[in-house]
Amino acid sequence: MTRVLIPTGALGLGYDRAALALGVANRPDIIAVDGGSTDSGPSYLGRGVSKYSRASTKAEWRDLMRARAEAGVPLVIGTSGTCGADLAVDWLYDITVELAAELGQSVKVARLYSGQNGAEMARALAAGQIRALPAAPEISEELLLSCTNIVALAGAEQIQAALATGADIVIAGRTTDTAIIAALPLARGDHAGGAWHGAKVGECGAIATTHPASGTIQIDFDATGFTFTPLGEEARATPFTVSAHMLYENSDPYILYEPGGHLDVTAARYQALDARQVRVEGSVWVPGDYTVKLEGARVAGYQVVALALLRDRRYVENARRWADDCIAQTRAKVAERLGDIDYDLEIRLIGVDATLGALETRRTLPVEVGALGIITAPSEALAGEIAKFLNPYLLHHALEAEEAMPTFAFPFSPAEMNRGAIYEFCLNHVLQLQDPMAAFRLDVTEVNHG
Repeated sequence: MTRVLIPTGALGLGYDRAALALGVANRPDIIAVDGGSTDSGPSYLGRGVSKYSRASTKAEWRDLMRARAEAGVPLVIGTSGTCGADLAVDWLYDITVELAAELGQSVKVARLYSGQNGAEMARALAAGQIRALPAAPEISEELLLSCTNIVALAGAEQIQAALATGADIVIAGRTTDTAIIAALPLARGDHAGGAWHGAKVGECGAIATTHPASGTIQIDFDATGFTFTPLGEEARATPFTVSAHMLYENSDPYILYEPGGHLDVTAARYQALDARQVRVEGSVWVPGDYTVKLEGARVAGYQVVALALLRDRRYVENARRWADDCIAQTRAKVAERLGDIDYDLEIRLIGVDATLGALETRRTLPVEVGALGIITAPSEALAGEIAKFLNPYLLHHALEAEEAMPTFAFPFSPAEMNRGAIYEFCLNHVLQLQDPMAAFRLDVTEVNHG
C-alpha cells in the first residue's frame, strides 16, 4: 500500500494547514503537489516565468518543506513555476535553497528538466518522431525554431528516475498532472489502473470533494484500487464527486492518455465507505507506445491597449455600433498614412460582450461600458503608432456626424499601455521516445544547511 498526501491542487493557490498537519500525522509515503497551470494563457511558458508570486510560492513551499522533514518522506512538485520551463525549475530551486538555509535543513534536491531544444525537435520532426494530435496546427522547422520555450510532459517513469536518486525533494519541469501522484504507487507495484485513476482524481486536490477550496486530500493505493480521503474538516467525497473528475480537463470521461498508454475507467466501481471516503476498483491501464506531449509557445506579436469609459446612456445603448465605427475610422486612417501593413485591431466592450463577443446573449445594459482597444502588430513601435491613431476616436468619436463632439473618460495617462511581446501556443503534438529519459535531464544537488 502507498499513501500519497496531496496538499493542494496547485502550489500558489493556498491550502488548509490543519488538514496538511492531519495528513502528515497519517504517515504518508510521499507528498505530491502540482505547480502548473495553463489557465492564464501562453505568456508564462513563452517567457519561462511563474504566474504566481514568489512570496506566495515561498510561503507555501516553506510549510511543505517543513511537512516533508516531519514526515521523513520525499516531496515532489510537478510543472514547477506553473509553466515547467527550465527557467521555472531553477526559480523554484533557488527558493528551495533559500528556505533550506532559513529552516536549517540539509536536503538532496533532484531537478528534472523537460525543456526541449528547437533544433533537436526540428530533427525529430524530420525523422518522423513527432506526430500531430487531433486539431493540431501545422508545424515546421521554422516554427519549432521560433519557439521561445518547448517542454515535454514527463510521465511516471521520469519521476521514478528522480526518486531513485534518493532525493528528498524533486523539482520537476513540465509533467502530466497525474504523473507525480502515480509514480510511487506504480514503482511499488500497486494496481496500475488504480494508480493512474486515483492520480487523475487527486490531481487538483480537493476539487473532487464537496468543499473544493479545502485543498488537502489523501489517497491510499493498493493491489486492487485506491481509497480517496478528503482531509479538510468539512470536506466529503462521494461516488459522484470522485467519478465526475474524469470529465475535468479531459475530452473523454472514460479514457485518459498518459505517456506509455492509457487509462480506461469504463468498468470502474465507486463505493462510499462512509460519509467521507470513496473506494474505487475496476480501472484498467492499457500499455501503448511511449510518447510524451509537447507544448510550445512563441512570440505572436506586440500589443498595446487603451481603455476608454462610456457612461452617456445613448452611447452605452449603441456601444457596439460606436466601437465598430471607431475601428473602421482608425483602419481607414492607418491605410491612408501607413499603407498596407499587417496588424490587428479590436475593441472589446467590458460590461457588454468582452468575454463572449458575438456569442453573448444577455442584453441587459450596464451603467457604463469600458471600451478596451487592443492593437497587435509585428513590432512594438508599430503597435504603439496604431494605438495613437485610435486614441482620438476613443476619446471624442460621435455616433452621428452632425452631433456635438462627445468626450469620454481615459482612466490613465498616457492612454496607451504597452503590453510588450504576446505569445501563442503553437504545438499540440506528441514525441515518440524509445527511452523515457531521452528527452529529460536530471540534476541532483546536496543542499547542506543542517
